[in-house]
Amino acid sequence: MIRKKALVAGVSAATLALTLAACGGGDDDKGGKGGFEETTQSAGKNPDAQGPAPDPAGFKTGGEVTVLAPDPDDGPTSLDPAGLWSVTDNAIAQDLLFRSLTTWQQNPETGEYTLVPDLATDLGTPNDDFTEWTFTLKDGIKWENGEPVTAEEVKFGMERSFDADTFATGPGAAYSKPYFEGGDKYDGPYAKGAKDFPAISVDGNKLTLKMSTPFSEMDYYGIFPAMGPVPLDAPAADYGLKPLSTGPYKIEKYVPNQELILVPNDQWDPSTDPARHQYVDKYTFEFGGDNAVADKTALSDAGATTISTAMLSNDYTKAIQDGQDDQVLVGPQPCTSFVMPNYDKVKELEVRQALAFAYPYEDVWSAAGYLPGVTRANGVTDPDLGFGLLPPGMAGRKAWNPEIDGETIQYDPEHAKELLAKAGYKPGEYEVSFVYDATSQEGKDSAKQRELGYEKSGFKVKAYPYTAGSLYDVWTDPDNALYKKINLLGTAWCQDWPSPATFVPPILETGQPYNTGNFSEKSVDDEMDRIRTLPVDEQADAWGELENKVMTDYMPVINAGFYQGTFAFGSSIGGFNNDTTVGGAPDYRTIFVK
Repeated sequence: MIRKKALVAGVSAATLALTLAACGGGDDDKGGKGGFEETTQSAGKNPDAQGPAPDPAGFKTGGEVTVLAPDPDDGPTSLDPAGLWSVTDNAIAQDLLFRSLTTWQQNPETGEYTLVPDLATDLGTPNDDFTEWTFTLKDGIKWENGEPVTAEEVKFGMERSFDADTFATGPGAAYSKPYFEGGDKYDGPYAKGAKDFPAISVDGNKLTLKMSTPFSEMDYYGIFPAMGPVPLDAPAADYGLKPLSTGPYKIEKYVPNQELILVPNDQWDPSTDPARHQYVDKYTFEFGGDNAVADKTALSDAGATTISTAMLSNDYTKAIQDGQDDQVLVGPQPCTSFVMPNYDKVKELEVRQALAFAYPYEDVWSAAGYLPGVTRANGVTDPDLGFGLLPPGMAGRKAWNPEIDGETIQYDPEHAKELLAKAGYKPGEYEVSFVYDATSQEGKDSAKQRELGYEKSGFKVKAYPYTAGSLYDVWTDPDNALYKKINLLGTAWCQDWPSPATFVPPILETGQPYNTGNFSEKSVDDEMDRIRTLPVDEQADAWGELENKVMTDYMPVINAGFYQGTFAFGSSIGGFNNDTTVGGAPDYRTIFVK
């Protein structure tokens, strides 16, 4: 899943769940004050979990919370369940607004996250080879208007995920279309001449899902809002501007990319929900503001019920010095930031390798407001982390940190020049171009460091400022005028659930929307198809081996850093946790006002 934070890149056995042991959780253990820590993993499924959700210690009800998601996080352009696939948007949607087949439950004592039923009565029943799944829906689930949620509405919601044109930012292209039987030819219920989709059938409260290839992780895919209900009369175009809620909160006001206000949904029944709470009277989300203002507000007396989701390194350091260490948290996030050369334009392997040695990692991170070795890290800061796709802690991961023509990857302008010469280019002859976020000083400063690094490494450089929204607006739109001018793009990607199957295909498979560099090799696509058919216990290692082979043979991406997140929160915020299940965002399910 994308992060919607893109400063760095120019700039989510697999049946595992996540724990907060490495980052702290709740008020007594803030943790995360040292160096870079990987996301720890532990077994975690409970098909018998029932509502209501367990309460954290000291919880209270009432009060209002303001969440500041500063620039460049511009928030959701739409809240349509079929199109949600970013850290910011999914955290809000999954925790507060929409229920789906399954969800994550946090143990308030240990911080461990466990996969549990949500709309379904259990985690689904697969057949022996995982080509068919059956889910039965609970009774008593209602929309915010009091109408009952039906299995037909869940089927309709799932079918909408196949519409890759209307919901290009959603997860359907990565999971619905390749896994469901006939999904590769089905374009959703709004397509011209659309007929019933037989791979999803309904019998009373029972849904049966048929797969074209074994999908052992369908229960994990069930956490997505796209695997939940949508009213049968919902339009394709603008349903996401005011969708109906099934969760503990509903929308009072929504201005895309600017503001979202949520209030309690009186039709939500906690006895049916094993994961969520309704402690707070109102959530106000504000997007795209100034980072420094957000941090200062959260740490002030006036901001006692405010959260800043992307704390700057200097503000973090000052908070520690001022004795406000109980109001900050650094937490692991299973995410990787990438520079992605356009595979159709940057054709030579040696040039792509040169770009890895031309990137001034620590200078870019510092300029962007991150702490090298703490909130951004890779093989530059710790050789054990390497430069591959998969974040530390991921099952099947084998750290990729090779020698390229005798040198390990680091910022090394002279070696970059040698690789360019090997490709047949003299200094200043090969031009690279990229777009950067120019709405903040950090965005401008980090882009300047990157530009200087490329120039010192023998590249000619053009950097284009962008102020109209998210950089993904450029990176994912071939018709965009800036897209046509640049040859270096980016993606900041987080696991969708603890499995390399949620990382390798979205970044490397032909035609995936966040494979922004358009990497495409038939042999790699064929190997992905083969891995999907392997026994469950063999898949994670196979994904890790494929990742290493692709990076060695093609190097289609440059690892611009693994993530840890830094949060600031007001003195009256209780139950604050870093939710690594959605790539590192506040866990809104556990927050309360003291």
